[in-house]
Amino acid sequence: MNTEIKNIIILGFAFLILFGCAELLYRKFKVKAEYTRKIVHVGTGLLTLLFPILLSNHWSVLFLCGSFLLILLLSLKYKFLQGINAIDRFSYGSLAYPVIVFICYLVWEQLEKPLAEDNTPYSFFYLPILIMALADPMAALVGKAYPYGVFKWGGENKSFAGSFAFFCVAFIISIIFFFSSSGFPLITSLIFAFILAVCSAFIEVVSKKGLDNLTIPIVVLIVLYILIILL
Repeated sequence: MNTEIKNIIILGFAFLILFGCAELLYRKFKVKAEYTRKIVHVGTGLLTLLFPILLSNHWSVLFLCGSFLLILLLSLKYKFLQGINAIDRFSYGSLAYPVIVFICYLVWEQLEKPLAEDNTPYSFFYLPILIMALADPMAALVGKAYPYGVFKWGGENKSFAGSFAFFCVAFIISIIFFFSSSGFPLITSLIFAFILAVCSAFIEVVSKKGLDNLTIPIVVLIVLYILIILL
């Protein structure tokens, strides 16, 4: 068995363990699905950070993402994985997740990896995934805990507190990447991080039905392309 197949199996089991833990928390310990879903959201994002390191091509990523997309579709149809699905609203979020992971990997593989040679930066993969995985649930948690400036958008409740939390997390993640891995001066890194955080926070507000799992990373990729490649 070659290394690539071993890594696919290891990652696959890691995701299944994550799903299983969420299901255990939901069924055994009665943790609300809103929280177990966020645990899976963050955990999945962190696990996918291993993709550029452990997997050598997009076909392996496609296999993993396609497999879990199928599992998630079946879970909706046959009512299992309630730790992810038992929420009181309709959402495409879980289904969008494996799709955007594959898109981000493919973009990174095509745009950034060929230019980097041995010292490969991962901005086109890590930034969109981390902002989605960390900033998005933080916005939801802060918005519920501190519902300041609540407003309706597209039939969904949003808040300025939640959006500000999203902006702060996205800004911190972006400044770390721009300053540490891209070699930009501090002032340039701050400006680029601010632009990226504002754009991603805005798209989080206007996205509906969990599609922010798709739209946030896509906007981050577009802004990154403009800032890094075109400028």
